[in-house]
Amino acid sequence: MSGLIGKKIGMTSIYDANGKNIPCTVVQVGPCVVTQVRTKAVDGYEALQLGFDDKTEKHTTKALKGHFKKAGSEAKKRVVEFQGFKEEYKLGDQIDVTFFEEGEFVDVTGISKGKGFQGVVRRHGFAGVGQATHGQHNRLRAPGSIGAASYPARVFKGMRMAGRMGGDKVKVQNLRVLKVIPGKNLLVVKGAIPGHKNSYITIEK
Repeated sequence: MSGLIGKKIGMTSIYDANGKNIPCTVVQVGPCVVTQVRTKAVDGYEALQLGFDDKTEKHTTKALKGHFKKAGSEAKKRVVEFQGFKEEYKLGDQIDVTFFEEGEFVDVTGISKGKGFQGVVRRHGFAGVGQATHGQHNRLRAPGSIGAASYPARVFKGMRMAGRMGGDKVKVQNLRVLKVIPGKNLLVVKGAIPGHKNSYITIEK
């Protein structure tokens, strides 16, 4: 799927024509620079490698400096490959937010917020025992039995227990584009997207 790299700015809400309040997320999209063109002859597949958000040369390796110099571009913080572009782009071309249109649906991928070490109630939605009577002392949010006995004498993989929560790669599909603001490279999409403010995301259509 073709797409662009962006940065999550934050959430807001807008009113539609009927006066209904719609929660939405504002995303800075592009401009993205074509830093490499993958071809079937050389690489075995067709794709575009895009770079987004300038990075200082001080924090760029020599190999990457040469890579970006070949494309006639400044060093970039984020580099992602996309397939399925209908238009033909050359090395060094820029693609901005006008790549998207109002009303179309997009898929947004990002890294979800890290929640740290969480118990089973927050992590998996366990209900707990529901009451504190009948000798239940400090057991309201406990996981309860995990099912193992003398056989199989082990805990099966994937058992829902307490642990690290968040920080996962998450894709939210079919979010409608409400507004495209070319002057500021902003995209307004309906609903929430994964990640904290200023986190990098990919938007595919």
